[in-house]
Amino acid sequence: MQLNPHTGSSAPSRDTLGRRSGRRAGRLAGAAAALTLAVALGPLTGPGAHAADNPYERGPAPTTATIEAARGPYAVSQTSVSSLSVTGFGGGTIYYPTSTSDGTFGAVAISPGYTAYESSIAWLGPRLASQGFVVFTIDTLTTLDQPDSRGRQLLAALDYLTERSSVRGRVDASRLGVMGHSMGGGGSLEAAKSRPALQAAIPLTPWNLDKTWPEVTTPTLIFGADGDTIAPVSSHSEPFYMSLSSSLDRGYLELNSATHFTPNSSNTTIAKYSISWLKRFIDNDTRYEQFLCPLPRPSLTIEEYRGNCPHGS
Repeated sequence: MQLNPHTGSSAPSRDTLGRRSGRRAGRLAGAAAALTLAVALGPLTGPGAHAADNPYERGPAPTTATIEAARGPYAVSQTSVSSLSVTGFGGGTIYYPTSTSDGTFGAVAISPGYTAYESSIAWLGPRLASQGFVVFTIDTLTTLDQPDSRGRQLLAALDYLTERSSVRGRVDASRLGVMGHSMGGGGSLEAAKSRPALQAAIPLTPWNLDKTWPEVTTPTLIFGADGDTIAPVSSHSEPFYMSLSSSLDRGYLELNSATHFTPNSSNTTIAKYSISWLKRFIDNDTRYEQFLCPLPRPSLTIEEYRGNCPHGS
């Protein structure tokens, strides 16, 4: 230790300063190494861990309020598809997130029911698209065709959407699903049976003469209605659900105080659980598992809910 001539106080020697500088440099080097390691490991262990593990995740973390809202976080654009410009189905309307900053999105095609037109299921287009999907609500070749035809048309619509449509660059062709009402709901089961690569199927008060679907390997959520007299749950939705493999991710939601035509109008319960199902299985977004598991309990809008929990896909 040396005496400071200006203050009379002691001052550290050069050797001491050297040792301190060395220790300081060591600490700084260690901190830099730790920071580098933290940056490298951040995507694996930090708040963004899930996004890093799942590149298909879209939109902010969901809450009950956000998935029950009439519109989700994405602004939506739409484009009409003329029946004259397509083959295999009757044209329709494509709804899609306006933003391009999140890359591609999963997609779903939706069929109307017997004698019905696209307008009967049009409410689902902007509602689902605003949550981060490309949605194609379609017309069919004839309003009188049967479920097997509806299934083929749903698949033709998806093929058009991913291969020829003006928004094909916004769609991830590996992440697709189908929905449908009544005869179109039966058609969504037919589509899932024909194309196992589909990631999700949601039949809405479905009708089909075929009551057994053990061949379906697509995660399937069936909506029935307790007051349905056209496709009563006892002879349609319930046996459809029961025939699905018990090893499949499957769900059966029976709407309370509802009819066969409840899916034709904006419905929060249908939207909430459809969004959750599509997010969970098309986007593999486990942030939505909370709305499906534990199984939803009976309520003013839910007569009953059956399904497996937790989900494995």
